[in-house]
Amino acid sequence: MQPSYEYGDRVRLIRNVRNDGTYPGIPTGTLLMRRGEVGHVLNVGTFLQDQLIYTVHFLGTDRRIGCREEELVDADLPWMPSRYETREKVSAAIPLSVNGEVLVPQGSVGEVFKVVREFERGQPFYHVQFPGRLLMVPESALNDASGEEAGR
Repeated sequence: MQPSYEYGDRVRLIRNVRNDGTYPGIPTGTLLMRRGEVGHVLNVGTFLQDQLIYTVHFLGTDRRIGCREEELVDADLPWMPSRYETREKVSAAIPLSVNGEVLVPQGSVGEVFKVVREFERGQPFYHVQFPGRLLMVPESALNDASGEEAGR
């Protein structure tokens, strides 16, 4: 298990990070840092001997947060903000169809399976699991279905 990042590397969060109970003085579930924020790696450790955990210092908030490797990318890579992230509930803003056949009616609720940031298309796309269907949907065809602000 080789770390992708080392001490001093600039990294960007690609998922919102909430307190899982290990950040002192803040209630569990509280948003600690929004996706898109940039910080510097202070330390690399392991959790349960099979997960790399990076201690990342976010200068803007002066917080040091433990992040899993899959939550980080190199800060110098191009970044496209997205409204939603993996596991968020979304609804179809319009009827979704393939070859003229409506597969997902407007208002149907699904769950984001994956965020796809393709710069050529100019907006993020999402693999969304709707009942009985997994579709790739542009951000403009989705609404928030969780009842909370999605957080850009």
